[in-house]
Amino acid sequence: MSEIKHNTHSSDTDAGFALHKTVVLVGMMGAGKTAVGRALAARLGVPFLDSDAEIESAANMTIPEIFERDGEPFFRAKESQVIGRLLDEEKGILSTGGGAFLAEQNRQMITERGVSVWLRADLEVLWNRVKHKDTRPLLRTSDPYATLRGLYERRVPVYAQADLVAESDGETSIEKMVNRVVDALATRPDVLERK
Repeated sequence: MSEIKHNTHSSDTDAGFALHKTVVLVGMMGAGKTAVGRALAARLGVPFLDSDAEIESAANMTIPEIFERDGEPFFRAKESQVIGRLLDEEKGILSTGGGAFLAEQNRQMITERGVSVWLRADLEVLWNRVKHKDTRPLLRTSDPYATLRGLYERRVPVYAQADLVAESDGETSIEKMVNRVVDALATRPDVLERK
């Protein structure tokens, strides 16, 4: 069992749902996967898992340090292993790194053993959320906005293959974003069932 598992039970827990599959939040950096994921896990009374945090814990290094020391291909291989392990553990909410869903094997694994939910945000929303952070190794370039735009343009068609979509517009509260994800999941009784 994972050491990073955050079993977030709160007074906001909605015991009226039964989660049958792990919900995997996918999307660009800055889409809100971690914040929405934590709040969603608390609402449903299930564990919150973060694949990046798991990788950092196992390596005893930050993601930027892993990228710098071992390179992106090494990181992506470890990321696939961690996602597979987390999908096999207790059902919960799994937040993944922005590039995780790009790998065909990850998409297949997620669809077979869980359900993917794309937190879809436009480029300006994403830029406003990440432009003041130095924790994104892929944006450590001379023109981070152009880099983000390039990543966005390449990744959006892949994210569009997600099982479900929830709009992240930059003005909606985390609580309302959780409502959007729950509404999307409610269309899949094989994933989330009202008791």
